[in-house]
Amino acid sequence: MPAKQRTRADVELRLPADSAYVSVLRTTTAGLAARLDFPIDDIEDLRIAVGEASAMVLPEAAPDTDLTCSFYMTAGSLTVEVSVEAPFPVQPDYDSFAWQVLSTLATRAEADTSDGRFSVKISMEPGEPGFGP
Repeated sequence: MPAKQRTRADVELRLPADSAYVSVLRTTTAGLAARLDFPIDDIEDLRIAVGEASAMVLPEAAPDTDLTCSFYMTAGSLTVEVSVEAPFPVQPDYDSFAWQVLSTLATRAEADTSDGRFSVKISMEPGEPGFGP
């Protein structure tokens, strides 16, 4: 089966896979959403959702690897993909508190466990209420 092709991110941020760096990720997310003229409430929802996505992927990270965050920006939306290298296959916990929060706040949320990575992708469109999977 061919490898999944990804669209090149507009912005990519790589940080040590450590919860101490999540505040940097949340601040970057807020700054990019502000540049896209998101309302303040949507910016805060997106910051919280990115924090919860990080809470889902970080415990699964292989030692001494990076937390990678890719931002895909369009005039009407911001998609954020948070991922880590996982040492073994991971099954997303769709019943977890983190998943419930991020899927409620984001317009769209999905998890992917392919290619030896565990990623959570969140999309937000300004003014649209979030909804779950």
